[in-house]
Amino acid sequence: MARPLRIEFPGAVYHVTARGDRREDIFVDDQDRRALLEVVAQALSRFDAEALTYCLMGNHYHFVLHTRQANLSLLMRHINGVYTQTYNRRHRKTGHLFQGRFKAILVDRDAYLLEVCRYVDLNPVRARMVREPGAWSWSSYRAHVGDAPIPEWLDTPGLHGYLLGIPPGAQPTPAARPGGMPGWWPRCPMPACGTVRCASKSTWATKASLNACRR
Repeated sequence: MARPLRIEFPGAVYHVTARGDRREDIFVDDQDRRALLEVVAQALSRFDAEALTYCLMGNHYHFVLHTRQANLSLLMRHINGVYTQTYNRRHRKTGHLFQGRFKAILVDRDAYLLEVCRYVDLNPVRARMVREPGAWSWSSYRAHVGDAPIPEWLDTPGLHGYLLGIPPGAQPTPAARPGGMPGWWPRCPMPACGTVRCASKSTWATKASLNACRR
């Protein structure tokens, strides 16, 4: 049976995941994680795309990607292929690192973008790897809330602007970013059950965020 075609078009946003073969780890240590992010940075530049959110787990990863061209498959083939070569060369292994093809869900920006970005950043909390998202170094959470430098390939300002209704290229006003972070992004620890809820309305302030918040 033929594999289903990917839905690809300029300007699309995807939630992309890839898991280790036989569910085995795809990282041995932090050097491997840094190597993957270096591959991602190079690939995003080459294929004219950007990351909105990411999280590196033990045996899989998550990225929310915005592709300016209709080229998701080429982009992901490059990322997984080059990282597999890097990993195998470093650890003196051969063969597949990832389990089949990557998975990609087309994201409706208006209905789902906020929720999927929260989901990705809060993955380590739901997996009970840490108690709060800021304790995990290998996600975009700390950059999103202003606690860490923003990598050049991570479009945190664009994500903030879109969710706050700010036109592309415009700068958010200080009122829109109290304390250097958007009010809709969680700072409180999330419950391990996987539901997304806020500890208080003051930590999640604007627009659709309160509607998207499942209590």
